[in-house]
Amino acid sequence: MSTLQKTGWSNHPLLSSRRIEFLGCPMHGITMEETLGLAEEAMREKRPLHHVVVNVAKLITMRKNAELHEDVVGADLINVDGIGVLWGAKLCGVELPERVAGVDIMLKLFELCAKRGYRPYLLGAEQQVLDAVASRLSKDHSRLRIAGMRNGYFKPEDEEGIVRAINDSGADCLLVAMPTPRKERFLKKYRHVLKPSFVMGVGGSFDVYGGKVARAPKLVQALGFEWLFRVMQEPRRLWRRYYETNTAYAVLLSQEIRRRRIHR
Repeated sequence: MSTLQKTGWSNHPLLSSRRIEFLGCPMHGITMEETLGLAEEAMREKRPLHHVVVNVAKLITMRKNAELHEDVVGADLINVDGIGVLWGAKLCGVELPERVAGVDIMLKLFELCAKRGYRPYLLGAEQQVLDAVASRLSKDHSRLRIAGMRNGYFKPEDEEGIVRAINDSGADCLLVAMPTPRKERFLKKYRHVLKPSFVMGVGGSFDVYGGKVARAPKLVQALGFEWLFRVMQEPRRLWRRYYETNTAYAVLLSQEIRRRRIHR
């Protein structure tokens, strides 16, 4: 029996009424406020909720990686992170209320945990980044208690021990800061045994909060050029990835627009 069947999130009024599909991927058209409300509901009721976000790069990668596709569509809650997905959906007549970025969910989740007494477990990134995150959290949210931390540099044979440590920590939520598709695979593989109620992948968000990389200014985000801001910081590593995924997305989106016009 799957977690979806056991927890019943697929029948939750908010999720069932806001579930749409775009470019072969299910998504939930809900706001940041609604997302945080579901996270709190999961932690308050100790009811497992598996969360993921999708952006342009992930949508394109999912079409080539069947395992990643399975990991994403099997989640209970799928938010739209990328502004490109939001705009593309609108061009196709699919209404989504707003972008709900993973890094913003993480920041608001820290605030929620500090306020309500929930404890997060931080998994992923480099040890020095984790230490910087913990240091900043102690200043930003002095009441927040971190259940535990573990950097993301471990071997597959270490995973079961790490899962035991997470479960033994008494964490209410788990944030996994590892790259795609590694974080999606980890959460899907262990979602049935992980005890934290709310689990989500946050990608490079620890790097941003810990000060290793800068986040694009809000105006740059609003204009849809956050990806370009990232490329400018690490051009050698990122330019090819963004060029290939953005080009593939432009082609895919134009095909979808034509298809929808034909079938009107």
